[in-house]
Amino acid sequence: MDTTITAGTPTTPEPAPTAPPTPPAPPAPVAGGPGGATLGGLGTALWGRAEQQDFRSRVRGTLLGAALGDALGAPLAGLSLDAVRAAHGPAGLTAPAPGRRGAVTAATQLTLFTVDGLIRAHVRRDTGAWHPPTDVHRAHLRWAATQHDWGPDERREDNGWLAQEEWLYVRRDPDRACLTGFADTTLGTPEQPKNPTARNAAAATRSAPFGLLVGWDPALVLQLAVECAAQSHGHPTARLSAGALAVTVHGLTRGESLDAAVRRTLALLDGRPGHQPVTDALLRALAAVTRGAPGTGAVEALAVSEDPDAADTLAIAVYCALVAQDVPHGLRLAVNHGGDSAAAGALCGSLLGALHGETALPAAWLAGLEGRGTLLELADDFALEMTQGPALHGPAAAAPGWSARYPVPAS
Repeated sequence: MDTTITAGTPTTPEPAPTAPPTPPAPPAPVAGGPGGATLGGLGTALWGRAEQQDFRSRVRGTLLGAALGDALGAPLAGLSLDAVRAAHGPAGLTAPAPGRRGAVTAATQLTLFTVDGLIRAHVRRDTGAWHPPTDVHRAHLRWAATQHDWGPDERREDNGWLAQEEWLYVRRDPDRACLTGFADTTLGTPEQPKNPTARNAAAATRSAPFGLLVGWDPALVLQLAVECAAQSHGHPTARLSAGALAVTVHGLTRGESLDAAVRRTLALLDGRPGHQPVTDALLRALAAVTRGAPGTGAVEALAVSEDPDAADTLAIAVYCALVAQDVPHGLRLAVNHGGDSAAAGALCGSLLGALHGETALPAAWLAGLEGRGTLLELADDFALEMTQGPALHGPAAAAPGWSARYPVPAS
């Protein structure tokens, strides 16, 4: 089945999501998750209060968990395991490092703009347009502006509230492929991707929000993440790692166990061109769980490429989330190695946050997390859009404040 996300006019959801851009059909109810809710808030009568609260907790957990892992791993960038231990002791870095405690990288910045783009895609549907990759791309272009502008440009009609956040206007080690991929308005696609040799995890680190689209069919979640990854990272390993992360988060948000979510991801990857490195990485992560006590040796063994790529980083994140005794334990494992520590921490944090919700995150680390207020505000807005969209915008009702926060100028 061709699952490319195409532009067009939205219609009422059909029983099966076989003809995009028709919004995908609702998932079957899942125990422990917000099952039965539909995309973008359609049919919100199916969302009970408990389901809405559970969903919001998982959205918050995903975004905050990713940011915590990003911030924890950032000081270790470029260090070998020996160098990490020399700087922080035999156990490595066990808590946010002094000096830049709680400071996030460009991965968290881009994740925020991914969420912003997904909200606007649902708002824009009221205008008769429906092409989420375009709205996500426009959001990432707004992120790109923060990397060279001195501060918010109030003349830009499309900024909304997020691009007015002054703390985002600082470079935090952005990946080169992200800078070049969003340097112009050309939309990269899987057929004509930007930076076709870029294979690191920078696209995956911004892709967890796609998994929060619980009303989507998993195959469409995978496809959307892959299409949006191609806007900066064209190598199949990078694109499919982003898709694999998103669809695993999707399963967790709907109440699946991590093991079950990973195995479903493997099934969805099967048959896609270029999937083997990502499939092999996930299988290595699953197999490593049964090979003794968790430790840095097991983590380092998961990286098989000379230069850590997205598949290796995903394998480390999945393994650490699988063996984690709690969130701090999982994040410590995910960052203390010689690979891409910040990316592995961010991916692991998103998995653990989606699995357990916000209340499982370490309070002491959250207290010093940069941008926590912004992350919480955006998470709650996303949850509102997914569960209460018709009350915020549409022919029957409109909240002027919402359109000011998430403007969709005519294109």
